[in-house]
Amino acid sequence: MPARNEFSRMTDSSDDTLGGRLSAARDASGLSLPDVANRIGVKRENLLAWEADRSEPGPSSLIDLAGILGVSPMWLMTGVGSGPIQETGDLPLEALKLDLQRLTDAHSECGRLIDKIARQIETYEERHERRRNAGDLDGPVMGRA
Repeated sequence: MPARNEFSRMTDSSDDTLGGRLSAARDASGLSLPDVANRIGVKRENLLAWEADRSEPGPSSLIDLAGILGVSPMWLMTGVGSGPIQETGDLPLEALKLDLQRLTDAHSECGRLIDKIARQIETYEERHERRRNAGDLDGPVMGRA
């Protein structure tokens, strides 16, 4: 029987305010402040103010945040409900393997593009050299006598 992945809900003393829960959920998601701000269409400073409990998001932003961060809107507002999931077991290893594969693929693609550009440069240089040599067929330019 295959191993089961286990998940536990994160809880912490910083989760007792909307800002604390928002910050904890963003950290658990691995998203940066600018990433989340861009996804919901607000300035980074607004999101920072929400996380610091200096202001609160409107209802539609709160719902968008919950969706992006993988938590329930009720959990963001009250701390009751589905909060961020902390991965345990083999899932982090699988995530690392996936990241390694993505990086390997990106590396291969970079190599392919480097080879393509090198061939294009060689073709351009050969063409340029042929044009320059074709101009030499007229013979030397004679100066005034």
